[in-house]
Amino acid sequence: MTSTKKDPVLVVLQLTGGNDYFNTVIPYTDPLYYDNRPFVKYEQDQIIKIDDQLGLMPTMGPLKELYDQGKVAIIHGIGYKDSPRSHFRSMDIWHTCEPDKVGTEGWAGRVAREMDPRKENVLTAINFGHGLPRALSVPGVPVAAIADLSTYGVLTGISDQAQRAKALDLFARMYSPAIGAGMVTDYLRATGMEALAGADIVKVAPERYSSTVEYPNTSIAMHLRDITQVYLADLGTRIFYTQHGSFDTHAGEMAGHPTLWKDVSEGIAAFFQDLHEHGAGENVIMYLFSEFGRRVHDNGSGTDHGAAGAAFVIGDPVKGGMYGEYPSRKAENLEQGDLVPNYDFRGAYTTIVENWLGMDAKPIVNGNFEKLGFL
Repeated sequence: MTSTKKDPVLVVLQLTGGNDYFNTVIPYTDPLYYDNRPFVKYEQDQIIKIDDQLGLMPTMGPLKELYDQGKVAIIHGIGYKDSPRSHFRSMDIWHTCEPDKVGTEGWAGRVAREMDPRKENVLTAINFGHGLPRALSVPGVPVAAIADLSTYGVLTGISDQAQRAKALDLFARMYSPAIGAGMVTDYLRATGMEALAGADIVKVAPERYSSTVEYPNTSIAMHLRDITQVYLADLGTRIFYTQHGSFDTHAGEMAGHPTLWKDVSEGIAAFFQDLHEHGAGENVIMYLFSEFGRRVHDNGSGTDHGAAGAAFVIGDPVKGGMYGEYPSRKAENLEQGDLVPNYDFRGAYTTIVENWLGMDAKPIVNGNFEKLGFL
């Protein structure tokens, strides 16, 4: 099947809860890895080697295959200065690009507004999963939120007016303390009807979809299949957002963390296989991030909140390989026992917004940040 060049599309996969960078991309030749991880570690013969220093945890085989094809960029040491190590605040910073104050606009929502300033397509941006991430939340920008494409919707699927009013009120009270009651109410009023319109349009996607690819029966794989269906239906969606978790592995990490990455890796492999089956991989990239990494030294069963992390960019147009530098593991170079970020996350957004989406990133990310060469 021959493909025609289409508008560039971005899929964001949020690894919610703070992914353990040190146990994801592992410096397996560094004695400090084993010194700091008496319990929460992998032995050298288990690790999927990338080169003579770094490897991936054992369940990331499908991602390693994509890496070997030159389609995965790994960004080291990503984060920002003075990480608060709070899930809510840290995710808020990643979502709004405002580390010094509470932001009111999400970076991906700003991108959607730039793509469709006159709101001609209510499906320019879609979140797959429950609720609406702050990254997509901008007053006046319609965003559809799809929990399950086969039974679409969150709020929009509630036909009874009283029930919907109750759900909207709950949503409003949840976000009001952070960004003000008036703003939340205005946002809901402005976007509520547009979301309902999107619900009607997007129903055609499953009907138009046919594939031989079998996705795993996991929540993240189902979201990625839903994204594929909507993307292949040509409804004009440019930003797809979804998330998986929780990566908050304070306890039982060696049981939970490998399963999380197995589900993510297998889901991503099926997603890109599906795109290729339809001749549709050349204009899609996927960005994976987590709000922070985790403490260098384990706590006996898991790991506590940290700072620096890793991000991944995946797709046919990606120039695969390693980007940035793995932060020092030496005790004297740690901050509060954590790997110190050495690459500002807004630089990764800048690279994607400018080199992939073709827009000026400064107003999206609030400033100038160093780009990397993965696109």
